[in-house]
Amino acid sequence: MASMLNFYGRVVLVTGAGGGLGRTYALAFAERGASVVVNDLGGDMKGVGKGSLAADKVVEEIRRKGGKAVANYDSVEAGEKIVKAALDAFGRIDVVVNNAGILRDRSFSRISDEDWDMIQRVHLRGSFMVTRAAWDHMKKQNFGRIIMTSSAAGIYGNFGQANYSAAKLGLLGLSNSLAVEGKKNNIHCNTVAPVAGSRMTQGFLPEDLIEALKPEYVAPLVLWLCHESCEENGSVFEVGAGWIGKLRWERTLGALVRQKNQPMTPEAVKANWTKICDFDNATKPQRIQDSVSTVIEALSKIDSSDGGISANNLSHATSAAPSGLVEAVGYKFPPFSSSYTEVDTIMYALGVGASIKEPKDLKFIYEGNSDFSCLPTFGVILAQKSLGGGGLAEIPGLSVNFTKVLHGEHYLELYKPLPNAVYSYSGKELICYNQFSVFVMGSGGFGGKRTSDKDKVAVAIPSRPPDAILTDTTSLNQAALYRLSGDWNPLHIDPDFASLAGFDRPILHGLCTFGFSARHVLQQYADRDVLRFKAIKVRFAKPVYPGQTLQTEMWKEGNRIHFQTKVQETGDTVISNAYVDLVPTSDTLAKIPSEGGDLQSNLVFEEIGRRLQDIGQEMVKKVNAVFEWHITKGEKIAAKWTIDLKNGAGKVYQGPAKGSADATFILSDEVFMEVVLGKLDPQKAFFSGRLKARGNIMLSQKLQMILKDYAKI
Repeated sequence: MASMLNFYGRVVLVTGAGGGLGRTYALAFAERGASVVVNDLGGDMKGVGKGSLAADKVVEEIRRKGGKAVANYDSVEAGEKIVKAALDAFGRIDVVVNNAGILRDRSFSRISDEDWDMIQRVHLRGSFMVTRAAWDHMKKQNFGRIIMTSSAAGIYGNFGQANYSAAKLGLLGLSNSLAVEGKKNNIHCNTVAPVAGSRMTQGFLPEDLIEALKPEYVAPLVLWLCHESCEENGSVFEVGAGWIGKLRWERTLGALVRQKNQPMTPEAVKANWTKICDFDNATKPQRIQDSVSTVIEALSKIDSSDGGISANNLSHATSAAPSGLVEAVGYKFPPFSSSYTEVDTIMYALGVGASIKEPKDLKFIYEGNSDFSCLPTFGVILAQKSLGGGGLAEIPGLSVNFTKVLHGEHYLELYKPLPNAVYSYSGKELICYNQFSVFVMGSGGFGGKRTSDKDKVAVAIPSRPPDAILTDTTSLNQAALYRLSGDWNPLHIDPDFASLAGFDRPILHGLCTFGFSARHVLQQYADRDVLRFKAIKVRFAKPVYPGQTLQTEMWKEGNRIHFQTKVQETGDTVISNAYVDLVPTSDTLAKIPSEGGDLQSNLVFEEIGRRLQDIGQEMVKKVNAVFEWHITKGEKIAAKWTIDLKNGAGKVYQGPAKGSADATFILSDEVFMEVVLGKLDPQKAFFSGRLKARGNIMLSQKLQMILKDYAKI
């Protein structure tokens, strides 16, 4: 035998508990140890009148059996008073069973305003008021169980009950949203649609059937859903006569009734009606994200065909924007500036998965690396200021709910490799181009074209198995790390905000997944050479949670690498119709300066070499070290020189050390000349980050002697 479920120490509030289902719930909870608040206004079935007798009788019955209970006679619209009664009597509130209800049945044409309003006030508003009053108390104690009472009339509809049906289905929507919001605080909310004999069914059902449909055959489900060990949340159940069934939504696969460059018409809907309504192989959506992702997937399929996206309106004319939104159409964001340092580029690289576990990734996360480089996708960070910091909210006439902002697509193109640091920018030379496509759910209605002729169109992946696949497991802290690059949206860190947006927990930034994917392509097809990167286009299909594994599937077609990214654990495609355009190898080589070409430092090294012919042996005794120099130009290594003051009579030659170097120095041609001319102390150059060193960096103390005394030109 399973152990008996008990409610010792729990405080349960049942509304409409003076009779029928509510009375049965109250007695059952009390019998299993709960302290019960018996609420009942004491009115009739239509909500007229009030009195204390009904609630008092139930309380007396509970106490007679040794239980704990208090009565409350307030209307459910006075939710604060009802919850206060629980707090005053028992000090807490753990369970709310919203059971109170009335009937005012009329055929639709005969429903009065009062008939409509009274039903909504008691059923829907009353449940809202009582639950809201208890909500914060449940959050503070990190526990709560809530029951909403719907009905078959609300789920399926019923003649003469339009007012009642609307309220009862409204309760289901309320329950579903509370289940999403409350989950993080261990507050579960479920809905029951009972069929039971009560005063509300008297006169509608035969007496023998009412006897068979006892409230006692419903109460066990409610008690189980309210028990602390029950993890059920956001569900709806039909229950009666000892039978219980769980309901869920079902959706057909549907049909695409629009094609590119073609208007969507009622005739197209008619032609596809059978397919639209075919429940074979139906899906079972559970969250709002399942709805949005289906629409985005449909857009992906439409875009896979040739041509542009149609205007998608019933007539062939372009709809005009309402007067209040005229300024929003074509709005231009104000100019802004960006600056960054090596710290920012390293932080970004770590945020998109670069790791010391991959030795070749060191070039992205260690400023002292001889080939230190900025990841190309860092270009999105430079542009995100236009949308961050409330940029969208500044668009005139457009109301934006940031819990409903979705990044739909993104295109990034580099005109030149990104510098490792930028402290100032003249604004004359273009570095990169970003194109954001953003869905602002619920803020539409301003008409106009659905796309722009400037839009970089997503491209479908090839219809063959991928040529290469790379995977990376994201960290549980991935979103927390990536947001340090400037995307401060609380959706990615705050569980409360994520719940408001309909997510179980904070999600990973879409542009973080974007960065992972681009890094995979660069690794697979360009050996991490940032000079090979030209452009990237992606479509964001579904969210990723930190800790999940990203799997990038790639197809090579010339210099274009098509790819899609999936979550390995679920198989969900999270980036679709994506590609990276690479620069041909020959073009890349053309961008690299010839070894030592037009560098002032060449003259210095040549002069040092000439002077060592006279005093080389003396310097070898004093220094006893091999120095390797990486001279950069435009953030890239333009020349390598070696000064060997360890072997033989010492010598200087162009190229890397033929043996191992004791110290390697990386600095620009300009900084090198400042050091040589005595304008910059080598140690100060090192500590300021303008000179980077590997190996025995203490040898930098001897640099001044070498350069100052023997390189006067």
